[in-house]
Amino acid sequence: MLIGLAQDPERMKSMIAFKKRLEEQLEKLIIETKEVQATLETVNMILLEKGFKRGDIKEVTLALAPETKEVILPQHEPEPPTRATASIQHSTEPESVIPLKTMNDEPLALMYFDKQHIHVMPDESKKFSVNTPPFANFLTEKVFSKMQEKDKELVRLGQLTSDQMFSYSLVREGDLIREIIIKNVDDERLKELKSSIRWTFEKMYEKMKS
Repeated sequence: MLIGLAQDPERMKSMIAFKKRLEEQLEKLIIETKEVQATLETVNMILLEKGFKRGDIKEVTLALAPETKEVILPQHEPEPPTRATASIQHSTEPESVIPLKTMNDEPLALMYFDKQHIHVMPDESKKFSVNTPPFANFLTEKVFSKMQEKDKELVRLGQLTSDQMFSYSLVREGDLIREIIIKNVDDERLKELKSSIRWTFEKMYEKMKS
């Protein structure tokens, strides 16, 4: 058979091209598998570390009106999750997770989605503070506020209802950013938010290291 292929250049070219496609497909599958495994490990870590606080955060954010809010958590050491907390946590497991990383693949935060909100969970080891630029002067004052002002104008014109407005809530523990909860985001804004939040945390991380 090999002799036959060698004597048929066209068949040989086809087999080589087919082999290359298989190798490329295998490489893509390997990369996707690694990405899924890395994301799953990160989610598992967040669920274990956040088990106690997730319940508290959920309770306070459910009562928030569609305006900018800050929830400041009491500063205390997290306690091990109870069985009740674990069951609630499992039932609200995120439908989709996007890791936000630096150009050097350093983890910055996780964006995960439930049916109504986007949750941004900063990497706890980085200890991101609300006082570190450009969090306040760029992300909240320019990106978030710009989206809010645009939606307020649409409400004034009757093109949007108040419960459809963009809104966000900041959950803090002292000055540390524990979570950002964002509501009413379309696909276009999601792309802008993903890029802006990743850039903001990367610049904050650079300032913290210098």
